[in-house]
Amino acid sequence: MSLDVLDRVDMLREEASLEPDPVHTGEVTKETQIIAIYGKGGSGKSFALSNLSYMLAQQGKRVLLIGCDPKSDTTSLLFGGKSCPTIIETSARKKLAGEEVRIEDVCFMRDGVFAMELGGPEVGRGCGGRGIIHGFELLEKLGFHDWGFDYVLLDFLGDVVCGGFGLPIARDMCQKVIVVGSNDLQSLYVANNVCKAVEYFRKMGGNVGVAGILINKDDGSGEAQAFAEAVGIPVLISIPANEDIRKKSANYQIIGTPDSQWGSLFEELAVNVAEAPPVRPTPLTADGLLGLFSPEDTGANVTLQPASQAAMRGVAFVPKVSLEVVYDAV
Repeated sequence: MSLDVLDRVDMLREEASLEPDPVHTGEVTKETQIIAIYGKGGSGKSFALSNLSYMLAQQGKRVLLIGCDPKSDTTSLLFGGKSCPTIIETSARKKLAGEEVRIEDVCFMRDGVFAMELGGPEVGRGCGGRGIIHGFELLEKLGFHDWGFDYVLLDFLGDVVCGGFGLPIARDMCQKVIVVGSNDLQSLYVANNVCKAVEYFRKMGGNVGVAGILINKDDGSGEAQAFAEAVGIPVLISIPANEDIRKKSANYQIIGTPDSQWGSLFEELAVNVAEAPPVRPTPLTADGLLGLFSPEDTGANVTLQPASQAAMRGVAFVPKVSLEVVYDAV
């Protein structure tokens, strides 16, 4: 192994051994709405956020969109399918070269929208949640708390609401959370977990609330609407399951423009996102969530049948007499 490789390994080990700096918890001095958007992978968060941020910018707002998903695909629609350098990879490359990361290395603009990706480690080489923490530490060094934006939108993977992925909720880094879901059990399961995390940290003294749900690929079956009513959060917008929307999204086309066929949807969403107050949700139990769907759709009519030792072994089972000696009480 060459000396350069050994030096790099030592540097990476040293960096991995360091504990993260404490997250900023001081008073917010700017009227910036910091909003964390959570949803299951593939639920359409990136699609919705790229179009929402574009519409807000067209309305004269200063908007910063930050992708906090290790897939690093939040900004791909905004930039026409192009991938921008992530903060994690840029930081690693600059550190090896003995250079400092600059804002122009990681933040890019389109039509008034500022956007960046935190990124994540290479597959099998690190923890995505820790990467999120490291990314926010670097953002703070770059002046995150001094930037002047009307909205900062954080796109978080909601499948796991722990560690770095739960940072905005656990540390009061945002004022409110929006969940994205469809009329399917898995996306609503994730949305319910996010509501559980919000309620847990509210009981611990936190201040973050849920502003509402964005229903994507709405086929009109109503489960997501029923979920919103059950947990006590508003529906911010329902984006229909439409072939034109699907094709344009797949081709990296922005539809959240004032002159678009779908512009009014995102104009309404922009207003609702701005005005919706953070509320405390009432998360559902597992059975309550299943109850939103018909048993035929979910398998909720299945009963749990306890296993036996004989069934586990596949042969007849005779319990052995215990050899334990039991003494009479004196």
